[in-house]
Amino acid sequence: MSAARFTVSFGGLSHARAFEVMDLLENDLRLDPLAVSINETDEAKALWETVAWFALLEEADAARVVMALPYSVVSAVPERDWVRESLAGLGPVSAGRFHLHGSHDRGVHPSGIVLEIDAGTAFGTGHHGTTWGCLAALDDIVKRRRPRRILDLGTGTGVLGLAAAKHLKRPVLATDIDPVAVKVAIDNAKRNGALPWFKGCTAAGLHHPSISTAAPFDLIFANILARPLASLAPGLAKMLSAGGQLILSGLTVDQLRWIKACYVNQGLVVERVIRSGNWIALVMGRKALGGTASKRKSPALSFKAAGLGYLQDA
Repeated sequence: MSAARFTVSFGGLSHARAFEVMDLLENDLRLDPLAVSINETDEAKALWETVAWFALLEEADAARVVMALPYSVVSAVPERDWVRESLAGLGPVSAGRFHLHGSHDRGVHPSGIVLEIDAGTAFGTGHHGTTWGCLAALDDIVKRRRPRRILDLGTGTGVLGLAAAKHLKRPVLATDIDPVAVKVAIDNAKRNGALPWFKGCTAAGLHHPSISTAAPFDLIFANILARPLASLAPGLAKMLSAGGQLILSGLTVDQLRWIKACYVNQGLVVERVIRSGNWIALVMGRKALGGTASKRKSPALSFKAAGLGYLQDA
């Protein structure tokens, strides 16, 4: 894969329009972006931008012309050590019994389940609001039960699966569409002493023999994005065992009703909603056999503190 040298940014968009522009960039056969993302630029005005990365200046310029949007800027990607710079701003993070730190904070050892996760080529250091919300949900769940079979879908650095494996010492299947992310997750499992319970697998969605063989799962993490969460609702619901929990994240506050409805329509019930800034972690459950709900409904939790929900993971 070529290195991203130039970006073209389309600003002043609504959240819905930013997604539309992202789809257009990804599906226009005349364009070949290396990656496309959306970012919130003004929370008060609800303004977003769509950013596409290209290897060549000519490609970025062509995308700007093809899209023909009023606010567009082509920029060169600066030559910087992003990993080193991101590490400097990432302090230890705690979510209940789970504590995460980078190798630069190795001397910090609070009680509980401690994980060392560095920023790098995969998503997830614990500083993003979605990751923190998932860890907070896990902390709440393990107070009441000990899931036996666990799936971490879209594992990134593996932080969620590793937290479950290290605490529960139960089998965790961690999957990601990116083979580099899977390698990073396995390396992190070795570093944190969780490898005996942690299996990494490169898989797109739910269509892989390792996933179908290990199902049903008592606990599933899916910290991805709202759109794939919606499309995966039928498959994820089928893979959840009776009495099991599904922790969904990567969705914003305004997407909560949509995603909640997708999973309620699959027969699941809402157990908890955890908010960190504009990000949501949604816990859905399946009733235990016999019709008795396994859930203890917890109040919605909102957390807002410096460094959580505001720093973008590498």
